[in-house]
Amino acid sequence: MALINVSGLSKAYQTAAGPLTVLQDLDLSVESGEMVAVVGASGVGKSTLLHVLGGLDAFDAGHVHIGEADIGRLDDEGRVLFRNRHVGFVFQFHHLLPEFSAQENVEMPLRIANRGAAERDAQARALLERVGLSHRASHRPGALSGGEQQRVAVARALVGRPTLLQADEPTGNLDEHTAADLHNLLREMHREHGLTSIIATHNSALAAACDRILRLEGGRLRPVN
Repeated sequence: MALINVSGLSKAYQTAAGPLTVLQDLDLSVESGEMVAVVGASGVGKSTLLHVLGGLDAFDAGHVHIGEADIGRLDDEGRVLFRNRHVGFVFQFHHLLPEFSAQENVEMPLRIANRGAAERDAQARALLERVGLSHRASHRPGALSGGEQQRVAVARALVGRPTLLQADEPTGNLDEHTAADLHNLLREMHREHGLTSIIATHNSALAAACDRILRLEGGRLRPVN
């Protein structure tokens, strides 16, 4: 059964030179449990697509359904609730809060959701152990390597038990060996948590490990053979 159903999606940005169309009459269907890679040139709109699907950006036309949620009909508060309950994000830059420890960063989505201290602690510790960083739980992001920072970001993305994981160039700032380790982790977590995952990437190895590869070009998606 499809978790994501998108039809006729269009999105443009206003610039000094006039509207810049990024997504145009785009269609997409993703089955529950699929891991889909979205590839394409820089600036083509991969991040915009993920932001729309995750309820971070509004769109101009079309229909976006994630599970039972009709994203286009949600107001700002509704999109916040949708993101907090259903979507985990991993970005190219980890966006960890520098003044907090690794564990405190992982706990943050649960704190925002007003979960109790014991639940926050247990879930954060379990995920940090799973990503191999239980011994670094008390360290702040500045004391962690790039790969460790991204592993913390993956743990934070999953702590709220989302159904949809979105990763935007998650290995873009990592060396080849560290990137390969993160690829493996993302695939393992995808399976273990029963996720539906969409990964925007320039990394051919990461894309090849997904169930499907789609290329974003001219505002639309097409399959890559």
